[in-house]
Amino acid sequence: MKKITDFLRDEGISPELIQEVQEFSATHPVKEGLKGRIPVPHFYYYGKKVWEEALVALLCGKNLLLAGEKATGKNVLAENLATVFGHPAWDISFHVNMDASSLIGTDTFRNGKVEFRPGPVYSCACSGGFGIFDEINMARNEALAVLHSALDFRRVIDVPGYERITLADDTRFIATMNYNYAGTRELNEALASRFVVIRMPALTLEDLQRLLREQFPDLSSKYNKQFGLLFMDIQKKCESGELTSKAMDLRGLLDAISLMHKGIPVRDALDLGVTNKIFDSYEQALLSDVMNARISMKLKASEVFDGRPDLIQKYRGGPPIRFGVLLVIMILNQCFWQYTVRETGRIFI
Repeated sequence: MKKITDFLRDEGISPELIQEVQEFSATHPVKEGLKGRIPVPHFYYYGKKVWEEALVALLCGKNLLLAGEKATGKNVLAENLATVFGHPAWDISFHVNMDASSLIGTDTFRNGKVEFRPGPVYSCACSGGFGIFDEINMARNEALAVLHSALDFRRVIDVPGYERITLADDTRFIATMNYNYAGTRELNEALASRFVVIRMPALTLEDLQRLLREQFPDLSSKYNKQFGLLFMDIQKKCESGELTSKAMDLRGLLDAISLMHKGIPVRDALDLGVTNKIFDSYEQALLSDVMNARISMKLKASEVFDGRPDLIQKYRGGPPIRFGVLLVIMILNQCFWQYTVRETGRIFI
C-alpha cells in the first residue's frame, strides 16, 4: 500500500494543504512511547471534497463529527486522519452503559493507596492524540456531559478531587455516528454544537471498484465490476426498504472475497460474509435472489481471479465439513489429555 501522502496527492488534494499537515506534524512531535498508537491503515478513504474539509477543520483546531449511513467510510476516514497527521489514536467505542469514569478515569487501589487511573480521553488530552469516538450517539447524553469542557473553547478536563488539566495544543477529537443502528439516540444539541459536522456521502461504484483493486490486485476486471454492482444493488434495495441495513455490509463483502482468494466457492463465500448475517428467512431469500442476478451459483473461485488456477476445487464439496469435524476432534482430544494429566499427574506417551 502506498504512503498516505502519496495517496492524497493522487486524490488531487491541494499540495499546500498537504504541506500544512506535514508542518503541523513536524511542530508537534510524538513521544517515542506513543508511536505504536499511530494507526497503520488497512484501507484509504476515497473522496477529495470530504478529505479537504476534514483536513482544514482539524488544522483549524476543530473537532469533527462524521455522520452517515452504514458503509460510508466513517471509521476509515477517522483512522486515516490520525495517520496523515502522524498522531497517536485512542479508539473509544461508545455504548449505552458508558459513564464519565469510562472516559475520563477512575480511582483504583495500587501499592497500598488510592490512585487515579486515567481513562482514554484523559490520556489522549495529555498526550496530544486523536480521540476517535465510535458511534457517539450510542451513549446516554448525561454520560457525555463530562466532555463539554474538553470539546469547547475551554479545552480543559476538571477531574473532581484531582488536578484540572489543559488539553495539549495538538489534541483533536473525531466522532462518528449512524442514526440507523439499534440503540442509537438523538445527539444532545449542546454536544453537537461543539463539532464541525461532515455528512458522509454514500459509496459510489467507482470508489468501490478502486477499493477492490487496491485490496485484491488479481481480482479480474469483470468480477471487480460485478461485485461492485452487486453491492450497489443491495444498497438500492436497502434505500427502498426492501432489505434492512444488515444486508449492506461492505466489511462482509471484502471478507467474502478474501475467502474466495483462499479457494472457498464464490456463493459459499458470499453466504459466509454477507447472507448468513441475516436471520430473517424472507430477507435472506430476497438477498439470495439479488445475488443470483449478478453471480452464478456455479461460479468457481479460480474464475474470479486472474492467474490463479491453483484455486480450483481446493475446497470442493465435503472437505470443509470434514476439516471442521477433524478440528473439533483434535480440540476434544487435547482437552481430554490436559484433564488426564491434571487429575492423575501422569503424562502418557
